[in-house]
Amino acid sequence: MRGLWTSEDLSKATGVQMASGIVAGGVSIDTRSLNEGDLFIALRGENMDGHEFARQAEEKKAAAILADHPIPGVSLPQIVVSDTFQALRNLASFAVSRSLAKRIAVTGSVGKTGTKEMLALALSAQAPVHATQGNLNNHYGLPLTLARMPQDAAYAVLEMGMNHAGEITPLSELAKPQVAVVTTVEPVHIEFFPTLSAIAEAKAEIFKGMSAGGIAVLNRDNPFFGLLARRAREHGARVISFGGHIESEFRLLHSEIVGASTEVLALAGEKPLAYRIGVPGHHWAVNSLAVLAALHAVGADTAKGAQSLQAMTPPKGRGARREIEIAQGKTFELIDESYNASPASMKAAIVTLAQIRLQGKGRRIAVLGDMLELGTQGPALHRGLKTVLEEAGIDRVYTAGPLMEGLFEELPQPMRAGHAANSAELAPLVAAHVQAGDIVMVKGSAGSRMGRVVEALERPKGVQAQAANGH
Repeated sequence: MRGLWTSEDLSKATGVQMASGIVAGGVSIDTRSLNEGDLFIALRGENMDGHEFARQAEEKKAAAILADHPIPGVSLPQIVVSDTFQALRNLASFAVSRSLAKRIAVTGSVGKTGTKEMLALALSAQAPVHATQGNLNNHYGLPLTLARMPQDAAYAVLEMGMNHAGEITPLSELAKPQVAVVTTVEPVHIEFFPTLSAIAEAKAEIFKGMSAGGIAVLNRDNPFFGLLARRAREHGARVISFGGHIESEFRLLHSEIVGASTEVLALAGEKPLAYRIGVPGHHWAVNSLAVLAALHAVGADTAKGAQSLQAMTPPKGRGARREIEIAQGKTFELIDESYNASPASMKAAIVTLAQIRLQGKGRRIAVLGDMLELGTQGPALHRGLKTVLEEAGIDRVYTAGPLMEGLFEELPQPMRAGHAANSAELAPLVAAHVQAGDIVMVKGSAGSRMGRVVEALERPKGVQAQAANGH
């Protein structure tokens, strides 16, 4: 059976002659997740050197090690190159050149991971799909994803992220996507950009590596649609638009939360489509139109893809919902949005919370941590959530962090449930006061570590009470 990487292909990709007989079934840069038979690439980072884990790779029966110097005392086949990171990129480039997969790149200030997951789900019902795992979307993750691409994949769905200008260009040039999706442009990582237009220009870097005759899928509702469309056309791409705008080619007509799902009515060109997404939220409905547009762009069946979205489940920390028992037969609902946050995604989560039907005397509770990397605009953007919370009719609000303290002080007294300096201090306070029938949504930037609140709420009620009392 032919593996993902053989001696012959490794030699072609790296330019290093090696003995025959190496067959690797996968590629890994982390021995903690390495599987037997993987090629282990020893990368050097700012705080870690992969070469130090060569023996762990051997113990886990890696197929071979790719290193920048011979490693003594390791009996595995060693492929020695001058730069292991460049070698990883070379493997990625070779994987692209030998593949017939249609490559779809996805970026955007918010919604890119969920859109990527929906797109992979919709395509997988029709043909073999290779997609970015988790959020492996940076200068390490994207080449690793490509190096792992099976030769029989019909489609590759590739997430591309960035914090600074210039970071997407090398990703796009490596992946050479035929289709590029930009979900939206919002004030995310604004600390590192002078203006929102600069963020839009950074997102437009995704078009730089596009194959000739490529297709750009763009949000017609976003103020930067025109800028992005111009940049796409400058790189020879055709534009397909999506959104609620009347001129959108894939147009959202209506969305409604029903239980834990979202019912959608849309127009795909002139064709009406009704379908259900297995997660709640208007923002999911909008991004599902980007998915349908991308399906159309690669020649897949849009109607079949739309119907497959009912099986969608939210990625961890991005809207996962579960019932938590606090007494026999009495529960509250927890919405885990703790993975990350920006002003746009925070508003979407609050609006979704408002649209979920309450049971009995339950309350809608928002537990919010700081949104980071907003620079000088941070305080105002946090205080600006007051209007969103009031219009959504949120009953109680807990906050954590110095930026959220500014919001807390702006809130009307009945809405204020509690504030703490950080999520560790806030967690027992929230856990001690949740009641049966409540719907609790927890959200904040990754650095605010709101997952600690989620963990506290997931504990049995007795354990929650002990934590609140300091035991």
